[in-house]
Amino acid sequence: GACVITYNGEVYNAGDLRPELEARGRRFRGHSDTEVLVEAIAEWGVKSTVERLIGMFAFALWDRRTRTLSLVRDRLGIKPLYFGRQNGRVIFASELKAFEVLPDWKPELNRDALAAYLRLAYVPSPHSIYRGIDKLAPGHIATIDVEGKIETSAFWSVEEAAERGKGAPFNVSDREAIDTLELLLGDAVGRRLVADVPLGAFLSGGIDSSTIAAMMRMRSNAAVRTYSIGFMEEGFDEAPHARAVAAHLGTAHTELYVSPAEAREVIPHLPMIYDEPFADSSQIPAYLLSKLTREHVTVALSGDGGDELFAGYTRHRFARFASSMPAPMGRALACGLGVAGPALWDRVFSLLPAERRPKLAADKMHKAARLFRAGEESGYLSLVSAWDDPDALVNGGKEPRGPIFDAGIARALSDPLDRMQYLDTITYLPDDILTKVDRASMAVALEVRVPILDHRIVEFSWRLPARFKMRGGKGKWLLRQVLYRHVPKALVERPKSGFAIPLGQWLRGPLRAWAEELLSDKRLGEGGLLNPAPIRARWAEHLEGTRNWHASLWPVLMFQAWRSPRGI
Repeated sequence: GACVITYNGEVYNAGDLRPELEARGRRFRGHSDTEVLVEAIAEWGVKSTVERLIGMFAFALWDRRTRTLSLVRDRLGIKPLYFGRQNGRVIFASELKAFEVLPDWKPELNRDALAAYLRLAYVPSPHSIYRGIDKLAPGHIATIDVEGKIETSAFWSVEEAAERGKGAPFNVSDREAIDTLELLLGDAVGRRLVADVPLGAFLSGGIDSSTIAAMMRMRSNAAVRTYSIGFMEEGFDEAPHARAVAAHLGTAHTELYVSPAEAREVIPHLPMIYDEPFADSSQIPAYLLSKLTREHVTVALSGDGGDELFAGYTRHRFARFASSMPAPMGRALACGLGVAGPALWDRVFSLLPAERRPKLAADKMHKAARLFRAGEESGYLSLVSAWDDPDALVNGGKEPRGPIFDAGIARALSDPLDRMQYLDTITYLPDDILTKVDRASMAVALEVRVPILDHRIVEFSWRLPARFKMRGGKGKWLLRQVLYRHVPKALVERPKSGFAIPLGQWLRGPLRAWAEELLSDKRLGEGGLLNPAPIRARWAEHLEGTRNWHASLWPVLMFQAWRSPRGI
């Protein structure tokens, strides 16, 4: 009776904590991890308890003894938690739309957050799209007393994990490193297989999802169920790769081919699913895959996190290459890469065999040009920016200076690869990747678990010297070696593609009328929020085909679609 909890998530080591609590005199009436969590907090307190947890969670706990409310979010930000003040009250929820039930809810648009959104295609923590409402940072506790005073503190941070890891590097043989990661992954997957409902896995046929499926196959006595979707458009179909991996592992595999019309039907629902403007276009296949999977199971495992922890993004290879190049040479290379238009790059890459041809090659070359032109200091910022000067788009908006602007990170992490991975893990991972998956899956009542983001694996990854992450010009070296023990190299070796859709083509074709209406001078000028001129200029260039501006235009389109039903 001491504590009351409302809780979203899963604690995967509840079975380990329960006997310890029973030995201290705690008595249990059921078998849920929720009961273990609340009894542990009653026994040890909030901070000491969450430091022991392995899991994903967001919860609010009212302690009747101290008359304090604690809001807690898991270490990596897998589960969301919004909070703030309004009309003399502290309010909190997992979704912004929950606040709409308050009789006096009058949200005010945060123009500064809108500017940040237009740069990044997501609203970065701790901000939300509404003024006065924040996201609780991953690994943090907000404690609120009866007077409404709020104090926040960290119980875990990527910064401390990186600092500890760099101070105690894992200098061992290749074999020992591979063995250690395989054991950690096996345990993380095994813990996440405990469920009293049907369970499956997302499978794209790439390194991360294939590794998770392989670990499930090793740890599960039952047949492993895997799910993938494919697209009809050439160059965007990963289903055959997933099918080949599934056949090798012997999983019960289900795939769905999605027509352009089916994919486009999702778009009107995105503003409600995501609550605030969100513009990673892979949100569309993420939702469709979640919907397919939910027709068969209620819990799915995902491979998210592998790129951030083990240097798997194309930009990580760019960073490694750029750091070894004198600045004048980098600027010269930038000129060469940037001068060629999309059509020329498409022709150049068409000379490669299809299996070695990267998706969106022209976009990747222009990103590389931006990195080499910007140099090491602001290279990351240039790579992640949909718009380089978002303040010029938002009337009265001033973009907040978050971690991607922090020069102190460069001093703390001397290796450019380390810096890029660190920034990815504290920004792009929670605010884009995990947000995308959480909202898409929860919209269809599917629970997604992410074993690679077990905090023990995160801490281990920061102990790894660079040779275990990038070798021979390829990222995720160590993760690949674990996978090769279970799946032939030939089945998973191909250019990194991401979860892409042919958005640029669609905006010139079947989505053109929809986009043109949202990007009209009249619609852009509504409420005096946006400056239409630069947006209209990019739209015109995109339609002409001189540049592929879908990455800049999609955030504007998603904001326009989001604001309309809310009268903003």
